[in-house]
Amino acid sequence: MESKGHRASVIPVPSPTLTEADIIQRARDLVPVLRERQAECEALGRIPQSSNDEFVAAGFYRILQPRRFGGYEFDLPTFAQVMIEVSRGCPSSGWVLALTAGHAIMLSAFFSEEAQIDVYGADGEFRGPSRTPPRVIATPVDGGYILNGRWDYVSGCDIATHVIGGISVSGGEPLVAIVDRADFTILDDWDTMGMRGTGSRTVVVRDGFVPAYRTIPPMRDEFGSRNAPGRRVHQNPMYVAGRLVSVLFEEMAAVAVGVAKGALDVYEHELCSSRLSLPPYAMRAEVPEYQRHFGEAWSMIEAAEATVMHVARQYMQFAREDAQGEIPFSDERDLQLQLMEQYATRLAGDAVDLMFRTSGTHVARRESLLQRYFRDMAVIKTHIAAQMDRGAEAFGRAHLGR
Repeated sequence: MESKGHRASVIPVPSPTLTEADIIQRARDLVPVLRERQAECEALGRIPQSSNDEFVAAGFYRILQPRRFGGYEFDLPTFAQVMIEVSRGCPSSGWVLALTAGHAIMLSAFFSEEAQIDVYGADGEFRGPSRTPPRVIATPVDGGYILNGRWDYVSGCDIATHVIGGISVSGGEPLVAIVDRADFTILDDWDTMGMRGTGSRTVVVRDGFVPAYRTIPPMRDEFGSRNAPGRRVHQNPMYVAGRLVSVLFEEMAAVAVGVAKGALDVYEHELCSSRLSLPPYAMRAEVPEYQRHFGEAWSMIEAAEATVMHVARQYMQFAREDAQGEIPFSDERDLQLQLMEQYATRLAGDAVDLMFRTSGTHVARRESLLQRYFRDMAVIKTHIAAQMDRGAEAFGRAHLGR
C-alpha cells in the first residue's frame, strides 16, 4: 500500500466520457435486477456483494466525488435521480448507496486537501457512511487522537471503505473524524421489521489512531460550514458553498420516492391481475374505486418526486449564488430545503400506506413485494430526518427571526 505522501493528488476518472444521462440510465437498467434480489438482500442483512460490485462498476459512488479525485462531479439532481431508480428496485440497496455515495460531499466540501488526498487514496474508492453524534472518546496524542467507543446505526458499514464519525475530545470541543475500515469492527445487531438489508449495524473502534488533519469541527450550521478547511480545495460551487444537512435529507427523500415508485409498480400489477372477492368479481383495475386509489397514489408520488428534484436544483442554485458572492447559503435556506425534503418523504410514505391498505390481505404474505416496500417505508418514516413537524418548526423559527 502506498504511503500517504506518495498518493496521487489527481486520480483518473474510470469512464471519462460518461454523462449524467448515461449514469441515470445505468440505474434504470438495474431496477429489475435489484428487485429480484430484494429477498436475498433482506436475508443477508446487507446489500449483496454482486449489487455492490455493480454499483462500483456503474460509477454510482462517484457521482458527487470531485473529478480531481476520480469522481464524475455530477450535480445533486443527477445524484437524486440515480438514488430514486436504485431504491425503486431495492429500498435497502438504495438507502446504503445514498448514505455512502452522498457523503462524498462531506469529505470534498469540508475536510482539508491533505485529508482528501489521503482518504481518496490512489484509486478514488470512497464509500463513507456517517454517524456524527460524538459517541466515540478521543484522547489527544502526538499528531492526532486515539479513539475508543462505538457508533450505532451505521448504514452500509459492510461495504464501507471509511466511516465518518463524531468524536468527543477529552478536555476539548467535539470533532468529526474519518476512520479507515481497518480500524473498526462491526457488531451484528441490526434486526428490524424493515430496511433489513441496510446492515445499519454498530461499529466499534478500539485504540484506533486518527491523524489530526482527518478531523474537523461539526459543519451543520452556517458558521461551521463557511469556515471548514475544505472550502478552498475545489472550484465547483457545491464544494465551495454547498451545505451539509440538506444533502443528507435529500438522500432520505430520494430513497423514499424510489420506494414509493417501486411500490406503485407492484400495485399496478396487483390491480391488473387480481379480482374482487365479492360480486361483480371484476378485475380491480376495472373498478372506479381502485382507479381512484391508483390515481391518488400516482399523484402523491409525482408531487414527491417533483419536490425532490426541485430541491436538488435549488441546492445547486443556492451554492452558485453564495460562491459568486450574491446571496449566502444561509441556515434558513438550508432549513427550507430540508423541510421540502421532509414533505416529499411524507407524501411518498402516505402513497405507500394507501396502496398497501387497498391491495387486499394477500399482499401481507411474507413473499409479497408490496409488503416489503410497506415495511421498508415504515422504518424510513421513523428516522429523525423524516420528522416534518420538527423541520417545520425549525424553518418557521429561522424565517420569523426567533
